[in-house]
Amino acid sequence: MTRIRILFRRWRGFTLIELLVVIAIIAILIGLLLPAVQKVREAAARMKCSNQLKQLALACHSYHDANGGLPPAYYVNLSAFGWGDENNMGPNWGVLILPYIEQDNLQKTVTASITNYINYAKSGGATGSNDQTWRNIRTTNIPTMMCPSESFGTVQGNRAGGSWARGNYAANMGPGDPNSAANGGSPQYGITTYGTVSAGGVMCINWGSTLPGIEDGSSNTLMIGHLRVGPVADDMRGTWAFGLPGGSTFANHGIGDSYGPNDTGCCSDDLSGCVDRPDIAMGCWNGGYGQATARSSHSGQVLVAMGDGSVRGFRNGVQQNVWFLINSRNDGKVWPNQ
Repeated sequence: MTRIRILFRRWRGFTLIELLVVIAIIAILIGLLLPAVQKVREAAARMKCSNQLKQLALACHSYHDANGGLPPAYYVNLSAFGWGDENNMGPNWGVLILPYIEQDNLQKTVTASITNYINYAKSGGATGSNDQTWRNIRTTNIPTMMCPSESFGTVQGNRAGGSWARGNYAANMGPGDPNSAANGGSPQYGITTYGTVSAGGVMCINWGSTLPGIEDGSSNTLMIGHLRVGPVADDMRGTWAFGLPGGSTFANHGIGDSYGPNDTGCCSDDLSGCVDRPDIAMGCWNGGYGQATARSSHSGQVLVAMGDGSVRGFRNGVQQNVWFLINSRNDGKVWPNQ
């Protein structure tokens, strides 16, 4: 009988070189995968941000239908206080539209205070009162007001009597001086190429335009834009209930040392308590209240809601004079596609 010998080959483990090669291949694959995952995440965040802008624009339209005009950027009794008095200013557009973004129960807790202050501002102090109880809701985080790409959203603002919850969206008070645009005013400015033009805002101090009153066309005029949260507590940029420029409004943008969306220059916003961070496109002069432009964490652009409720993106390289026109409701000019 033939003996069959079965030979077993002894198993040999991986060498160090083979193991290193496998690790290197895995590292390369992960390196190729991560940017794709990040792009998908950013696309999802950008879509969510766009949807929130749409909700806010529709809320402003609903307010318009109920009240005969868009919500004012914020209320203040100009006969008693300066437009930049953060301690005595009244409720802003974000507070006014709460019932239209499914936050009516929150607004109801301070309805009497809101009414008191609105009457106080409109009458120049003849009726109502400087009722600041409306600020009790300022610490409430409103998900619709916060962009998912925001890096500093957990840093609560710390000014004007305490903490303020953050937010990333701003009403457009026009590209000029907010005081001159108050009550629907329309200051005049000379800008490159286009000459002297009007610079009326869409939602201004104590006043909101009607949709037909947006003379350049609601689809051609920015209504709500994107801004970023200040990187430190005293920097009030990006604060949903804080009505001053940079907090929840734009002003003096597309003019002077404010050049356009995601401006990388130093001091291109003006807001007391802010930090100058041009390294992250958050330049600011600490000492004023009157200037703020659109900023976002979305790569290369800012998202905005136009007056007709449509949402679109504007690239960082928009020319300064064109950005001015985009933010004026009544300049009478046609701006090139951006």
